[in-house]
Amino acid sequence: MEAADFYTGIVADAYGHLKSSSFDADLYRDFVVTHGQSGLEIGCGDGAPLLDLRAEGVDVEGVDSSSDMLERCHANALRRGIEVRLHQQRVEDLALDRRYPSIYFAGPTFTLLPDDETARRALLRIQQHLTNDGMALIPLWVPAPTPTGEMSVSRCHDDGLGVEVRFTPVSETSDPVGRTRVTSCRYERITSTGTEVAEREWIIHWQTPSSFRRLCREAGLAVVDLVDDDTGTAAIDGSTSFTATVSTEIQRAAV
Repeated sequence: MEAADFYTGIVADAYGHLKSSSFDADLYRDFVVTHGQSGLEIGCGDGAPLLDLRAEGVDVEGVDSSSDMLERCHANALRRGIEVRLHQQRVEDLALDRRYPSIYFAGPTFTLLPDDETARRALLRIQQHLTNDGMALIPLWVPAPTPTGEMSVSRCHDDGLGVEVRFTPVSETSDPVGRTRVTSCRYERITSTGTEVAEREWIIHWQTPSSFRRLCREAGLAVVDLVDDDTGTAAIDGSTSFTATVSTEIQRAAV
């Protein structure tokens, strides 16, 4: 299931309450301020960290494939009195009317691309949307299997107004050779009038430093930096959390 279809309905409603991690706005603000505005946040979802940057006056736009998530981002912006420009497009089909000096993914969103071909297409589109001296920041993640003790255990949120949302991982398969993990999960919204249920397959397709470098070469991007988030040193193929900074081949040729 593609991200555009995954983050719909009650899944989009539950996302902000049940997500297991949040993104530090400082990393992205510093990146955009350093490499140039306007910036573009890919996978902006319901607005984190995009709206925090906009609240600070940073010129950055957002793009996401899910119309439901963008509706929530727009509503969150209105509630905070923030103006923001949003686009609904898949990153692998990105076709905006301008180029950007700074592009970044909000967290390891790149791993939601379901296979190498889709990932390569996404990188090619990023290359086409960077200015000649532009940079892109791409956090990457190699997921561990969900611990057995967490399977079938629900994560819940009660809004205090009679609505409870739940996320439950039901089963999981992992293919280390294909670098893909598929988690079957259930989302529920429980009210006094009944329970709404949505079944989803959460697909994570991860990259190693080697596979990511190969895809960048094929897309005409140069890997400027690839840093292990845990050690602060150069990422190696055993790294499980690392961040890439990439540029166009044009910029590398000019250096």
